Amino acid sequence: MNFWNNLRQRLEQIRGLGLISFGDITGIIISSIFWFYLASVIEPSEYGDIHFFLSMATIGSSIALFGTQDSITVLTAKGHKIQSGLNVISLGISSITSLCLIIFFQRIDVGIIVIAFVINTLSIGDLLGKKQFFKYSQYNILQKILTLVLGIGFFYAFGPSGIIYALAISYAIYLIRIIKTFQEVPINFKLIKEKSSFLSHNYIMYLAGSFGGQLDKIIIVPLLGSAVLGNYSLALQVITVFTMFTTILFKFLLPQESSGIQNKFLIQIVIIISVIVSVLGIFLSPLVIPNFFPKYVDAGVAIQIMSLSIIPITITTICTSRLLSKEKSKLVLIGNMIGLIIIILGILTLGSMYGTMGIAMSFVLSTISKATYLGLIVKKYERSVN
Repeated sequence: MNFWNNLRQRLEQIRGLGLISFGDITGIIISSIFWFYLASVIEPSEYGDIHFFLSMATIGSSIALFGTQDSITVLTAKGHKIQSGLNVISLGISSITSLCLIIFFQRIDVGIIVIAFVINTLSIGDLLGKKQFFKYSQYNILQKILTLVLGIGFFYAFGPSGIIYALAISYAIYLIRIIKTFQEVPINFKLIKEKSSFLSHNYIMYLAGSFGGQLDKIIIVPLLGSAVLGNYSLALQVITVFTMFTTILFKFLLPQESSGIQNKFLIQIVIIISVIVSVLGIFLSPLVIPNFFPKYVDAGVAIQIMSLSIIPITITTICTSRLLSKEKSKLVLIGNMIGLIIIILGILTLGSMYGTMGIAMSFVLSTISKATYLGLIVKKYERSVN
């Protein structure tokens, strides 16, 4: 009986991973086609400006997301019906942050996409927590197709200023999930209060991670200009493609480990893939980038350097999943803060001296420091449990 139960559980894991992998890989390919095409037809400074405003919108949505994707995934996987209450809080705050950004930048598109990001994040957290991997893949692929179609259409109709509007509209499909959640799950603020410690630590951790992931782009514009940000943003887009297996791993591992299911063999496979991709990135980027993106010369060198971050990013992902599944979000928060401090100091020093190359070095140092800390913490935690 145990054999058949284990076999069924393993097949279910493979099916779930396969669905997430298909959805994410397809989505990343479609999204990358759009962003790479856009980079090839506009100037680096214009590409940089778009990513600057997207970074501001991402931070605005992060401030609003008290119910972070990881919080909803973990608590939903454990059977807690907390989604609707967190949705009310997050959507309410997002309306305020959206209005603030519209007033500050005098750009309606930036405010609209803040709410779009929040709706997307809340919906994905719910889908992954319920292990509805097929529906997750459907939504993800459809949204990326809309990004490609609307993005190119709006670009030729309105120019670069239409891109963010197109992205915001592409996320509208997730409204269906939000409405369905409100219909199925009652609003329960009492449960939110009971889980306030985990939610608060996870929220601060998410904020630190978001600021760490976006603050570099925001600092670069006044310090080094939009063209440098354009080169760096293209390099980041390539690294996103390189780390797609790590992203898939996290989305699969978090609900699994939150339910007490371990996946050691899968982790080993993803680490091996990360090593291979890292080596390929170092050697192939100088050959590919100059031919396809001649305006983005500095991006090729940045990709070479940032390829060194793929392995520490994978280690960070594994450790984060392990700690969050045990509701140890405070420890992950400290790791994110370390990474944030390193990248800010790096941009201000190395970035000022070496431009795009210095920013790339700062990115790598940030990921290594974060991975080192979290790796040591997980080892210490597992020893204490054993």
